[in-house]
Amino acid sequence: MVDKEKCIGCGACVASCPVNAIKLGKDGQAEIDKEKCIKCHTCESICPMGAIKIED
Repeated sequence: MVDKEKCIGCGACVASCPVNAIKLGKDGQAEIDKEKCIKCHTCESICPMGAIKIED
């Protein structure tokens, strides 16, 4: 889940995702494709704003 109030659209999560499950949407903020996500938590740990929380 992406907290839209915290996301600054830096793209760090997009670049770090090993399965390309994240993209920046039309609003410039991260969007996670839950079908592709393997819940590795890489994006969660790399986000400088703490805007991503992966639900197990």
